[in-house]
Amino acid sequence: MGNARSGAVSKEILDELKLHTKFTESELSQWYENFQQQCPSGRITSEEFEKIYERFFPDSDAKTYAQHVFRSFDTNDDGTLDFKEYIIALHMTSTGKMAHKLEWAFSLFDVDKNGYITKSEVTEICQAIFKLIPKEKQLQLPSDENTAEKRANKLWSYFEKRDNERLAEGEFIKGVLENENALRLIQYSPDK
Repeated sequence: MGNARSGAVSKEILDELKLHTKFTESELSQWYENFQQQCPSGRITSEEFEKIYERFFPDSDAKTYAQHVFRSFDTNDDGTLDFKEYIIALHMTSTGKMAHKLEWAFSLFDVDKNGYITKSEVTEICQAIFKLIPKEKQLQLPSDENTAEKRANKLWSYFEKRDNERLAEGEFIKGVLENENALRLIQYSPDK
């Protein structure tokens, strides 16, 4: 691939990212400069990614969730994200099209990357999402959503699967699109 150490992002990557995301060339260039300053190696580690997430969620524990998000975007499993993987991660989690967001959400919940989601994986991610919710907000949650386990049970119920069954990507996306509550439960936005 060859390292473009000049501090400018390659035309090829820019074009690809402009095509796949809503970001403008100037936004991408700005982010690339920041990325190069924070990560001179041109790669971002899981720990560095966690620090970025902590800035988004100052009032809660974002570490576990950040690790899961990182895993879902580290497509080649090398333990780092390059600039492209990083921007796509930012885009998917913030402004992506619903269909792409749900494809990404599936990969987030598919903890072992085997192409299916089990109830225990749903519970694991619900626990990570729950930690993102500040303590005082947790107290205001409805009684069937005020623990990670209750949220996982509620979310799983929308897919009409038994506890020992597994869920394919199409079924996951369909279940979420058909249930606003499911859509709400697979994410947490601090600005709400």
